[in-house]
Amino acid sequence: MKSYKFHILSLTTLLLLGATTHAEAKIFERKKKKAQTEVKAAPAKQNINGLKPYAQVITPKAKSSFGFLTVHKVDNNYFFEIPDSMLNRDILIVNRISKAPTSRQKSRVGYPGDILGSKVIRFENKDNKRILVREYSYREHSENKDGMFQSVRNSNTQPIVANFGIETIKKDSLTRNYVINVSVFLQKENPLFSFDADSKEYIGLLNMVGEGTYIDTLKAFPKNIEISTTVTYQSKKGMSNVGFLETGSPRIPLTYELNSSMVLLPEVPMKARLFDPRVGYFTVGYTDFDSNPQGIEYKKLITRWRLEPKDEAAYLRGELVEPKKPIIIYIDPATPKKWVPYLIQGVNDWQVAFEKAGFKNAIYALEAPTDNPSWSLEDARHSAIVYKPSDIPNASGPHINDPRTGEILETHINWYHNVMSLLRDWYMIQAGTIDEAARKMQLDDELMGQLIRFVSSHEVGHTLGLRHNFGSSHTVPVEKLRDKAWVEANGHTPSIMDYARFNYVAQPEDGITRAGIFPRIGIYDKWSIEWGYRWLPQFQTPEDEVAFSNQSIIEKLKTDVRYTFGTESDPNDPRNQSEDLGDDSMLASLYGIKNLKRIVPQILTWSYEPNKSYAGAGEIYSGVVSQFNRYLGHVTKNVAGIYSNSITVEQTDEIAREFVPANIQKRAIAFLNEQLFTTPEWLIDRQLMEKAKILPVNVICSLQSGVLARLINKNTLDKMSENEILNGKKAYTSAQMFNDLKKVIWSNLGQSDIYKRNMQKAYVENLINLLDKKGNADKNASGKRPAYSEAPAIAHGQLTELKRLATSAASMTSGTAKGHYQNLITLIDTALSNK
Repeated sequence: MKSYKFHILSLTTLLLLGATTHAEAKIFERKKKKAQTEVKAAPAKQNINGLKPYAQVITPKAKSSFGFLTVHKVDNNYFFEIPDSMLNRDILIVNRISKAPTSRQKSRVGYPGDILGSKVIRFENKDNKRILVREYSYREHSENKDGMFQSVRNSNTQPIVANFGIETIKKDSLTRNYVINVSVFLQKENPLFSFDADSKEYIGLLNMVGEGTYIDTLKAFPKNIEISTTVTYQSKKGMSNVGFLETGSPRIPLTYELNSSMVLLPEVPMKARLFDPRVGYFTVGYTDFDSNPQGIEYKKLITRWRLEPKDEAAYLRGELVEPKKPIIIYIDPATPKKWVPYLIQGVNDWQVAFEKAGFKNAIYALEAPTDNPSWSLEDARHSAIVYKPSDIPNASGPHINDPRTGEILETHINWYHNVMSLLRDWYMIQAGTIDEAARKMQLDDELMGQLIRFVSSHEVGHTLGLRHNFGSSHTVPVEKLRDKAWVEANGHTPSIMDYARFNYVAQPEDGITRAGIFPRIGIYDKWSIEWGYRWLPQFQTPEDEVAFSNQSIIEKLKTDVRYTFGTESDPNDPRNQSEDLGDDSMLASLYGIKNLKRIVPQILTWSYEPNKSYAGAGEIYSGVVSQFNRYLGHVTKNVAGIYSNSITVEQTDEIAREFVPANIQKRAIAFLNEQLFTTPEWLIDRQLMEKAKILPVNVICSLQSGVLARLINKNTLDKMSENEILNGKKAYTSAQMFNDLKKVIWSNLGQSDIYKRNMQKAYVENLINLLDKKGNADKNASGKRPAYSEAPAIAHGQLTELKRLATSAASMTSGTAKGHYQNLITLIDTALSNK
């Protein structure tokens, strides 16, 4: 699924708390009883540094809860009691929305469970008079005290973000506890537990309204403090509870319930693992001043959960061993009951991947308890799939991590109710010709449940630290996708982290069942978990693991190309694409189009629902057009495409960067000429157009113009020029591309129709946009870096040639066609004269 996130959430991935062990719980209970006794027995006359005695601040009326900090409520005041053992400890603050205001702009104001942000703080004692709170960054790193350590520290003073007067100090023979009053701080704008400035600007929030802001609860737990507040903000003019009103409407307040978790980070950080671009993990990065004696290194750590074997000896013998703390993901009680088993299975499906890493029962899902009042979805100790009653057709899998090591501490997977409509559309359009159950607007619960299962598995993969692997599907030969035995045994993509929804290549005559249609945990997923999670105690530091990691990756890739990772962030490599299948974009798209041609005549039948309009038919048709456009995009990316491979010096037979071969680029243009620039009349179904109020001219012209804009632009032409410089006659050049395009777009000029005329105008306009604009030379002379591009020269030459063609066409046509060519001549003349 697309990883949709609330606007305030950065894409940085985060880390999960394990459940407290039985032994830890017993120790905590003993400490809790001791603390409760001490509160009741605190001496009334204790006085340190002139402060009030403890018993006068924390009176017998105090309601207290005990954790790594003790929280007291006395009348309407809330106090933190901070033991000296917690000073200078790293504490992660995570802010979430618990309840959001009613609004049509729900994606703007947020949903329950949305993360607002996170940061790391430390408490510091200032002369036994004040407690300072500093926000800590781990973006720069030095531990070598003989090297840059002190200099780095001096250059990175951590900011003070809060300053509390100490109300009282409780002292015994071993410890001192510092008591601060946090009530006023929590009920006003502050940099720790409320919206930041960017978030407020995005939502449209102004100042906080004091009378509508208060503390609901503060609770202490062994590893976290949970703070629940109600905050009310004045909104900008024009915003209301039901959406945005006319300019000048009165401001109205917006009230949120927020949950803030203060999570005690591990005193002994997890051993980190360095990122390798050949295995797709989310990362946390930093500048390392220690590794390179003659400079610095920019390093990235993967985000992953801390999994350590219960029985270390058995693990090292190669036996499957349970982890000390498994990954447990709860299902939100608000989730419709019939979907709960499928969401649970989507989580449990990952167990087979962790077995490759040596762990059994490493991850599983449970229904959230409904009979335990102390259990909360907002409690930072609990990870969950959070059900959101939203019209957003999506799901996402963010997570919270320890920025020091990448250790994932907690995840709240966002499951939006309307994702089911998206799943229905995908399945009908991509699998409707091979699965009869897909041919209706309301899918059977079992089929929808299985669709939900695969989406939940994908999102869980993100919460395990895995990024999208858009290159996975390209490692499968297209013809294997039609091989019933092969595809049902292996799946149509090696990774569920790819955006490869369903097997759209399979044809009805192939007889392929759902086993060969649906995504699943694949060979790459199992390998990526093995690489990221295998326990390697023989290495003391992340750097010690590098040689072993490099060799293991090289060996895997030699055994099977399906272990390949392809980044989702490469705009040039046609192997790494969203929603594509197979190793040949043209062949795979051709099969996909064959299925779309079968669907269009059936849309009115498949979308039929008694007593309803034809809106469903229009929705399905729109989905077909979008799918067709995806196929066109998959093909277009091959033109001026560049293969990019992450390699190390040990991979002597590999090439890091190479242009897509000329014959493949030429095939791509030929495909576009045949399937798009020659009018795709199969999209024009007269009865469907009339019933669903569809305008075919808008649909087809939009598709054609969109692809032309991707072909005729500066980026494409610049890459072609570079290819020609490097590869000479072996390159597919811009001149060859324009000649191939002209064979259809500029042929039979005396017999043009509305579609061809639209393409020709779009073609000319894209070329005109490439010309140097008047005044550019002056800008370059004034110091602006010149653009080293031949695109303007190429465009000038092409426009000159097109003027000649348009002049000839105008002389042999009449009516609208003649006017069209005369208009093109005027556009070209005006552009070339630079007026």
